[in-house]
Amino acid sequence: MAARPKAVVAWSSGKDSAWALHVSQRSEAFEVVGVLTTLTEPYERVSMHGVREELLDLQLAALGLPCTKVRIPSPCSNEAYQRQMADALAELRAEGVSHVIFGDLFLQDIRAYRETQLASVGMQGVFPLWQRDTEELVREMLGSGLRAVITCVDPRALSQDFAGRLLDEALLDELPDAVDPCGENGEFHSVVIAGPMLTSPIAVEVGDVVEREGFVFADVIPVEAPDAQASLLGERP
Repeated sequence: MAARPKAVVAWSSGKDSAWALHVSQRSEAFEVVGVLTTLTEPYERVSMHGVREELLDLQLAALGLPCTKVRIPSPCSNEAYQRQMADALAELRAEGVSHVIFGDLFLQDIRAYRETQLASVGMQGVFPLWQRDTEELVREMLGSGLRAVITCVDPRALSQDFAGRLLDEALLDELPDAVDPCGENGEFHSVVIAGPMLTSPIAVEVGDVVEREGFVFADVIPVEAPDAQASLLGERP
């Protein structure tokens, strides 16, 4: 039997990338050999999602996959971002990785951009969630046991009160009609703390909620937990 193509997942730490990984591992079309994450260096946090690197590392341990961390400055020009990402992709390509898996859903311009960047280093993009109904998709995620916390909110689209909340059925029912249930238009971002792609849940609590550069970020902090039940989001201090 021919060897499966090697792939890495573009890992944002949030629900869509986690589900793209889960779907890809179940399909067995690719050998998923790692994940790729962008970190904003001055803050040591996952870019845009604002997730602490220590929480990312706990996710990686629960995934059982190595991570290529691309560290970018703040602010970061598009040219600098493209250069550092191209270097990371070229290294992965040299190791035999031919595909990158994304959790994108329906933004055609973003997909086209990714495909162009990958083609420049001889790689291809994979979009296993593409064109899925987002309402159906997010409820499928929750039904599987996936749990995530809202880490970032665009207050122009959604109340800042959603920052730091557990993504659950009640939250979905409270979303305004204009907000995509998966936040695909950038209304919100999340961090996954439990789900079928993780070998064990991650216990967290929510710290400060702050506004920075036009977005509202909730600081999601890993905590020691006596048992798996403590992985549920604790009360905000």
